[in-house]
Amino acid sequence: MDSKTLYARAQRVMPGGVNSPLRACRYVNSEPVFIERAEGAYLWDVEGRKYIDYVLSWGPLLLGHCHPDVAEAVYMAVNKGTSYGAPCEGEVALAEEINKLVPSMEMMRMVSSGTEATMSALRLARGYTGRNKVVKFVGNYHGHNDAFLAAAGSAAQIVPGTPGVPEGVIQYTLLAQYNDLEAVKAHFEQSGDDIACVIVEPVAGNMGLVLPKDGFLQGLRDLCTQYGALLIFDEVITGFRLSIGGAQQRFGITPDLTTMGKIIGGGFPVGCFGGKREIMEHMAPCGGVFQAGTLSGNPVAMASGLATLKALQQCDYDALEARTTKFASELCNILREKGQAIALNRIASVYTLYFSEVPVTNMIESSACNGDLYAAFWQQMHAQGVNLAPAGFECTFTSFAHTDEDLEQTLEAARKVSF
Repeated sequence: MDSKTLYARAQRVMPGGVNSPLRACRYVNSEPVFIERAEGAYLWDVEGRKYIDYVLSWGPLLLGHCHPDVAEAVYMAVNKGTSYGAPCEGEVALAEEINKLVPSMEMMRMVSSGTEATMSALRLARGYTGRNKVVKFVGNYHGHNDAFLAAAGSAAQIVPGTPGVPEGVIQYTLLAQYNDLEAVKAHFEQSGDDIACVIVEPVAGNMGLVLPKDGFLQGLRDLCTQYGALLIFDEVITGFRLSIGGAQQRFGITPDLTTMGKIIGGGFPVGCFGGKREIMEHMAPCGGVFQAGTLSGNPVAMASGLATLKALQQCDYDALEARTTKFASELCNILREKGQAIALNRIASVYTLYFSEVPVTNMIESSACNGDLYAAFWQQMHAQGVNLAPAGFECTFTSFAHTDEDLEQTLEAARKVSF
């Protein structure tokens, strides 16, 4: 079976032939490639072609695909049952491990996705504060909950305006450009007594990688404290990747609530939200804020997540960051030598190369980048066995599984690209 045949079949039974919009590869003028298996830093498609993977399931596979410790933990867990719908030791052990690494998460609730985590955190913030409004940033993507699909980044750009989201829902969503602290101050000055929370990707990862300006995150912390609102860090991308303690450890900013995604399940469909005990105890059954899920704390996902976090604590984050910095800089120089204007944003083991003549600090600047050039780059790299995100407004991830040979092979492929 080949990808073309599978795609034709998929389009008959799935909208656009995919289960998540970016997989359709329309931003790079291509069709989806169907994957058969993955291991380490590599993917193999259904036709047997091998790719060096820099998408890594959109970020969580910091150990690479099918890490042996994680695979063994999953195998052991599956043989004890796939779902209980009841408490298990694994969920307690994973929560304790997350609390050890991210101390601000004094208590947490396991869920099944990053979207469910952010949705629940918003409900909790509203229930705890008795307020309705949320401040979010244009280009920050917090999953497909209605309240967050006002000017969202990432895949939501495919459907401008996001039909199906009532105006009555997003009337409570206040927008600001990422890195614009003055706009947030203006919202608080006007609506401070009804702002339940500010939610932010501490390092934006859904308009490409965009770093916070000096003082931006601290400014959000100070405003939330001043007005009695909660600060929510969406660490679905940054959690355990920017450091073993996430973005909040790296930047030294403590949020009131944190949301995590699939990295805490080693790539399984998992999420969680957590924070201060006094806030979390407003969740049912302790308090009146309701949330539930049959698969929350799934034993297989908990085993995978615990094995992942244990393994990550043995890894050299500084070494991977140094290798990624050198690699991304060399890649940037190769493209500049070909006459392309490139803006490079990077931190830890994440980077984005923008085809742009100006630095990218917000959604406006990200949207102005040349998508046609990125599509040409993607197509030629893909043809040489390098798997990059199928859109220019996404991140590129390295992992502890990538070797120096993988990075050099990728650079060699870039040297062969023509525009």
